[in-house]
Amino acid sequence: MRVYTHPACTRHDPGPGHAERPLRLVAVTESLREAFPDRLRWCEAPAASRGQLLRAHCDELLALVLDTPVDGPMQLDPDTVLAPGSAEAALRAAGAGVAAVDAVLKGEETRVFCAVRPPGHHATGEAAMGFCLFNNIAVAAAHACDKHGLSRVAVIDFDVHHGNGTQAIFDSDPRVMYVSSHQMPLYPDTGYAHERGVGNIVNAPLPPGTGSEGFRRVWRDRLLPTIDGFRPQLVLISAGFDAHKRDPLAQIDLEGDDFAWLTAELVAIAERYAQGRVVSMLEGGYDLAALRESAVAHVGAMLG
Repeated sequence: MRVYTHPACTRHDPGPGHAERPLRLVAVTESLREAFPDRLRWCEAPAASRGQLLRAHCDELLALVLDTPVDGPMQLDPDTVLAPGSAEAALRAAGAGVAAVDAVLKGEETRVFCAVRPPGHHATGEAAMGFCLFNNIAVAAAHACDKHGLSRVAVIDFDVHHGNGTQAIFDSDPRVMYVSSHQMPLYPDTGYAHERGVGNIVNAPLPPGTGSEGFRRVWRDRLLPTIDGFRPQLVLISAGFDAHKRDPLAQIDLEGDDFAWLTAELVAIAERYAQGRVVSMLEGGYDLAALRESAVAHVGAMLG
């Protein structure tokens, strides 16, 4: 199994005390190297091209992130920072997803994990927000549709925060199904059950305090059957691990085993309809010990 990452992704530095810090990625890559020393092929993430980014984003956002002279941290919103290393990190994070999609659709790999940051699922077509500069999973999904001609791509998002950006980018595109469980109420206050797009958006808000039983029930009874009915040709995962009980930014009480269980269920769907093809991209997760545990559980389930 291939893992895409790049040293530039640790050089995006939002500043002291910021939850989305470079050590997050260090924790993930170190834990995966220790847990699976002989089973992962580590690959350098390429930079996304402007053309690839434009499938999901407007020119103005590309100019802001890539062309703004930055001498020190520049606040884009209360949560999101553009720093001297941010442009290359964002290009490599988005490029990892594009390369991973190419790898699985060309038959070079079956499953790929992208260990990258900044995360992406809050970035809309027009705006960086919520720690996110470009929407990495959306760029990957658009590439799968536009470059490879797929008509049924499933984006699965189990980050504790709703991926408002991913939903907004695809809410009128029936080629992409977006399925999310997330805490509510919580930032960014989107992802209500009535938000359906053109029938391709499926949201399952979870109340604070939801644990393993409630989480697994909503996926088993509602979300997984919906994905199964879509018969995806490719499964993409926004793998946020901030629904772990140790995470400081939310109040959902999961453990690593829950991420492993859901990942195995998604792999099974991919085996039925998508020749096993799964691409997963790191999103949130802000307690380093929980991030280590969860990333190992998730990638272990992808390995099978």
